[in-house]
Amino acid sequence: MNDLSLNSLRRQRGVTLIELIVSIVIVGIASSAVLGVIAMTTAHSADPMLRHQAVAIAEAYLEEISLKAFTDPDGVDGEGARALFDDVDDYDGLNDAGARDQFDNPITNLGAYNVAVAVTPSTALPGVPAAAALRVDVTVSWSNDIDFTLSAYRTAL
Repeated sequence: MNDLSLNSLRRQRGVTLIELIVSIVIVGIASSAVLGVIAMTTAHSADPMLRHQAVAIAEAYLEEISLKAFTDPDGVDGEGARALFDDVDDYDGLNDAGARDQFDNPITNLGAYNVAVAVTPSTALPGVPAAAALRVDVTVSWSNDIDFTLSAYRTAL
């Protein structure tokens, strides 16, 4: 070979078809991984707000219940309407489709949450008899994504 053809071979630079295909595959895999993470993040971006609302709803219900008397003040147990609830155990079995205020009015924009209340006698507190302690569980759920329970104890002491 002469010097002219040897010099021209050295100057030719580029990529082969195989190198080009391999680089396209690598870039494609990396791009799909990044887009998958972005899609997942976007799909769950509202979750913290929904959880915060569920906690706020549970706290509001629990505060309302905790402020009621331990025993029934009027002697009539099991008032029929939430606005008439006057003691803690009246709330047992309460199921609200949509968050509601203490007068049983729906709260705007919180209709997708479901709230369930369970009130049970408890022996979990040392030195407090079961007859003098109630455990209140407020469960707030939203679709299949959120199922949050907040519990507290109310005593007669």
